[in-house]
Amino acid sequence: MEFSDHIKTANVEDVVLRQPLHPPSRGTLCITGHHLLFSEREEGTSRQVLLLLKNIDAIEKSVENLSASFFSSAGPGKRMSGSSGTITIKCKDLRVIQLDIPGMEQCLNISHSIETLSCLDHVPKMYPFFYRPADLSLQSHWGLSSPEMHYSQMKQLHNRWRLSSVNRDYSVCPSYPPAVIVPSSIDDDTLRKVAKFRQGGRFPVLCYYHRKNGMVIMRSSQPLTGANRKRCKEDELLLQAVIEGSDKGYIIDTRSSQQAQQARMTGGGFESKSCYDRWKRLHRQMERGKALQESLIKLVEACGDESHNMDRWLSKLENSKWLSHVQTALSTAGLLAECVERDGHSVLVHGFEGTDSSLLISTLAQLIMDPRCRTLEGFLALLEREWVQAGHPFQQRCAHMAYSHARLQQESPVFLLLLDCVWQLWRQFPLALGFSEALLLRLATEVYASDYGTFLCNNDQDRCVLGVKDKTHCLFQVLLRPGDRDIYSNPLYEPTELAIWPSVHPQSLQLWRGYFLRWTEEARLLEEAQEEIRNMVIEWGRVALS
Repeated sequence: MEFSDHIKTANVEDVVLRQPLHPPSRGTLCITGHHLLFSEREEGTSRQVLLLLKNIDAIEKSVENLSASFFSSAGPGKRMSGSSGTITIKCKDLRVIQLDIPGMEQCLNISHSIETLSCLDHVPKMYPFFYRPADLSLQSHWGLSSPEMHYSQMKQLHNRWRLSSVNRDYSVCPSYPPAVIVPSSIDDDTLRKVAKFRQGGRFPVLCYYHRKNGMVIMRSSQPLTGANRKRCKEDELLLQAVIEGSDKGYIIDTRSSQQAQQARMTGGGFESKSCYDRWKRLHRQMERGKALQESLIKLVEACGDESHNMDRWLSKLENSKWLSHVQTALSTAGLLAECVERDGHSVLVHGFEGTDSSLLISTLAQLIMDPRCRTLEGFLALLEREWVQAGHPFQQRCAHMAYSHARLQQESPVFLLLLDCVWQLWRQFPLALGFSEALLLRLATEVYASDYGTFLCNNDQDRCVLGVKDKTHCLFQVLLRPGDRDIYSNPLYEPTELAIWPSVHPQSLQLWRGYFLRWTEEARLLEEAQEEIRNMVIEWGRVALS
């Protein structure tokens, strides 16, 4: 079916647009396969508003009969009678936009088109496959790096670790990239057996090597021990090889002990002490899935409360538990970093599938420990490695935001939680991170609706099958172009080799106002002040160099 089949009314005149931080404006509304385009036609202005339909989370419509209630396009002073409708659009970037549309039929047609086109989930029909800016070429390499390039850059690894292509056809693990880093002493046949013992085939792979002491962070999914406490000697052998020459290692399980026990009843489980005697298991429960999504919904509802009652606002904020999730994530990442940096032990991280909380805390731990991950390029490469290549299911997790009435079981704002945690680090250590809040805001928007293909699909295999890497542009490459780099770099950045240990006391954590209150006057003024400071710092730097 073509896009045009979903568009009964393509253009409407005399539409009134109401959006945050702007006065109401009148103009023409156009709808295309991927966008809503509003063109203001007030005298002396030619402002346009372009909204990607994929950015729409929910719409509400109301139609009422009116008599002589709006100006017609027939000319000034000419009035019509009939009906009009209002469409309220709630966006995934938290904007709420209102369109007053003359004519009941036109309003219903526009509403129907928006509802249909904004929910199309066939990846090759999405806008990144059609976006062709003049200054970008599809011929360039997609992405910043690859597992092969990452491995070749870490010479210290090559004695004890190797690059395996056991997953080159995605048959061993559909959500892993074709190449992964594993202990040199473990052959590919052993890896295949371990994959059958881990949920979704996600056997333990290396994601971080600590240059200071040679310790590593591994990631995997839960072992499939089941109620009968099945063993896998190949899995035990692999983990034994990870800590060769060390007295012990840690397993950080992002489930509570009770959740891990219950998982055995459905075929999952955990590493028993008797079979993995040199590994110490630590449980740190992290909410995921529906619980995290509900928390976000409550937080967004609190931020939209217009009662101006401080007690009510604080109560809603606390009840959302969002900042508790931030605290838990940072605390668990701090524990992981402490095991590696301070105690000098290697760590395996997993929960259930190993595609959500495991990625969250491994990413944050690397930011805490590794100064290379704190540069603009290093941070984007870290996200590509730990989220895009490592198989976070973006298409499932980010299908809807907080306004949608359609609740899918797979939705969960884990990546948004990561960005919030990174913002907390950025606020606590304003000189230690080489990127700005603007980058985090851009990523938080792009992950839900984008012109680029970076966050499409659920894993690397899907991207290859659907041609994402051949037919779309990469967001991370765009963010590193000279003009964009200036916007997203931190002008106050002072590199440090030291670890940055976040405070997780409740008084140290704040609501990310730049994101959750971004469409308020207060946030706009704060953004303008930050931009002014940024320009002053850049100018001072130029003067100092001249």
